[in-house]
Amino acid sequence: MTGISIPIGQIGDYEIKQLKIFKTVVDCGGFSAAETELNISRSTISIHISNLEARLNLTLCRRGRAGFSLTDEGAVVYDATIKLLGELEDFRGTINNLDSSMTGKLNLAFSDTISLDHRAKIPRTIERFSKLASEVHITAEVARMTEIERMVMNEEADIGFIPYHRSLDGLNYRHLYSDACYLYCAEGNPLFPLNSDELTDEIINSTPAVHAGFKAHDNINIHLAQMNQKATAYNYESRLALILSSRLIGFLPEHYAQNYVDSGQLKVIDKGNRFYKLDIMAITRNTSATSKIRDRFMQVLQSIF
Repeated sequence: MTGISIPIGQIGDYEIKQLKIFKTVVDCGGFSAAETELNISRSTISIHISNLEARLNLTLCRRGRAGFSLTDEGAVVYDATIKLLGELEDFRGTINNLDSSMTGKLNLAFSDTISLDHRAKIPRTIERFSKLASEVHITAEVARMTEIERMVMNEEADIGFIPYHRSLDGLNYRHLYSDACYLYCAEGNPLFPLNSDELTDEIINSTPAVHAGFKAHDNINIHLAQMNQKATAYNYESRLALILSSRLIGFLPEHYAQNYVDSGQLKVIDKGNRFYKLDIMAITRNTSATSKIRDRFMQVLQSIF
């Protein structure tokens, strides 16, 4: 870019679209990773970013064999983009709140199996909410809980449902229910036929184990620290598949694993010592801006609980 200061003038819908694409590329860490998220080709993404750079007369990012990285100017534009998109969302919410009938969007994000866990009461909540706000368009998706935290903080999701693992400034937490998580092995694993007297800490800790693959809270880390961590699987379904292979042991929520225990495919290991509690939370952004749609959904959820 020339480096000459040129006023960019009025920003329209096309520039906002380009800024959204730019933000997604940064959030994903590069053009290739953003392809799936944006559902457009890498070459199209590159054209949009090049056009945005030309429009702003700035070099926003470096891409090549060395990988993707932001320039100093790109970092400033990224922060400004987050602020701009947030203000646009606040405007949308304010206008929606002026309407006596609720219209607009409600974006929900779920970690793992929470959406269909009967204790979360999500179908019942949506049914009751929809009777009060039939014109609201609901979107629901499943993501990793750290991604859900980011989405709620950036107002890409109105409400997230995650296992509690840390407290972040800027988020509100509403407890829904708790899971007891135990250590399991499958039929065919060397630990399966052993009785409680034979299951020593040394034997358990030396057996290959699968874990979620992120920094968990201390109650989980205490157990994992001494174990032989040999595989990573964030979702319960993929973790269960690795445990059922009989090669690995791992922690699962009791409610999720119970059918496999009842059928004899899984067995709890050292139940009196190897367990932790997992609190399931609904999270929202702590903001002064009101959202009639989000607040009404949370009111319905709270009334059901």
